[in-house]
Amino acid sequence: MVRNVLGQVLALIGAAAAVWSPFQAWYNGRDGQYYRLEDLFTGTGITTVSAELFASLFLPFVVAALITLIGLVLRLRVLVVLAGLIVLGFTILWMVRIGLVEGSFTISGEQANGLGVGTALAFGGGVLLLLGAVFMRGRGGRGKHVKGRRGYLTPVEHPESYEPYESSELHEPEEPREPREAGEPTAPTTDDEGPTGPPGPPGPPGLPRREPDGPTGGPDEDAPTQTWPRPPPDRG
Repeated sequence: MVRNVLGQVLALIGAAAAVWSPFQAWYNGRDGQYYRLEDLFTGTGITTVSAELFASLFLPFVVAALITLIGLVLRLRVLVVLAGLIVLGFTILWMVRIGLVEGSFTISGEQANGLGVGTALAFGGGVLLLLGAVFMRGRGGRGKHVKGRRGYLTPVEHPESYEPYESSELHEPEEPREPREAGEPTAPTTDDEGPTGPPGPPGPPGLPRREPDGPTGGPDEDAPTQTWPRPPPDRG
């Protein structure tokens, strides 16, 4: 978190220095806003003709600052790197062109002699933009996510060393059942059935229910026998 904030601060300082540099002296007391942008790409080189603000070195540096802001908002390091390369590229190109015209140039702290403060601000701003991109953490800096033990996403810093969780307690495989052959008796499914057969038929109304047969299918020897009441004799 601290590293990301440091990168953003460095990028903002670099962009501000690059935008402010055209308003400072670049060479022999001449501000960067008076150097025409087209003189960097012509055969004549740097001329003494003054340029308008958005036709001077101010234009590429403003574009670089806008790209930097977009990169910071979207957290795209590549945009910050691109902004730094634009600032450094135009600064170095201007130094090459002015060197071809002058034959040689000197570096002095005085604004009326040699390279001025504007050149140093532009060059330093480009370097700060690149350093800010190095310290920044882009969108992919939070780490990848893998599926955890309960199905939710868990951030890990090193996904290559992560072993997926496997548990045999959660999903135990069912044992296959052997197919039943034809004619094989099935186990009883209700409590009313006897050990080997269904219950016997019910008796007449008002009489106790007949008990089921014994284990062998016949009458149970230990069960008491049921006697039927005899009708009274006819005395008539």
